[in-house]
Amino acid sequence: MREKTAKTNRATVRRFWKGIQPWKDRIKYLHGDPHFVAMGMAIGAFVAATPTMPFQTAIAVALAFVLRSSKVAAAVGVWLSNPITFPVFYLAGYKLGILVFGISDVNEMGGEPVNILKLGTEIAIAAVIGGIIIGLCLAAVTYFITRKIHAKVRSCENMNHNSACESRL
Repeated sequence: MREKTAKTNRATVRRFWKGIQPWKDRIKYLHGDPHFVAMGMAIGAFVAATPTMPFQTAIAVALAFVLRSSKVAAAVGVWLSNPITFPVFYLAGYKLGILVFGISDVNEMGGEPVNILKLGTEIAIAAVIGGIIIGLCLAAVTYFITRKIHAKVRSCENMNHNSACESRL
């Protein structure tokens, strides 16, 4: 039984790293210094966590322009928000927002009559504030990971594509 669990865990880890590989490849081939690219990815990740689904790419590219970072990396970073992750981001943002504001959860209101407009505004504010908090945390992690990967890629390029260097990435 224990051996079966270990095999399952190894398979899960392998699937995780296979899922990460396309992101690593995209980061490797972005142009610019590590800070420029990492800042763009962080902006994209930040926007991905906010409840702005139809406008995420436009917002990320505009922020990247204003903050003088990679617009392409910002657009790539927004891809963190996808059909699998955006429900998680939105629900977590909403729950965090109601926790921060002390607003009662929609599910806890039961059968009491509630002003729909007021409730909608409170839900939206909670979701936006919670999304911003989660986005800031996600952006910080994304920045440091991207900067590290991009710096390694640039150092490998300076070493004339050493095969040992390629295997470390």
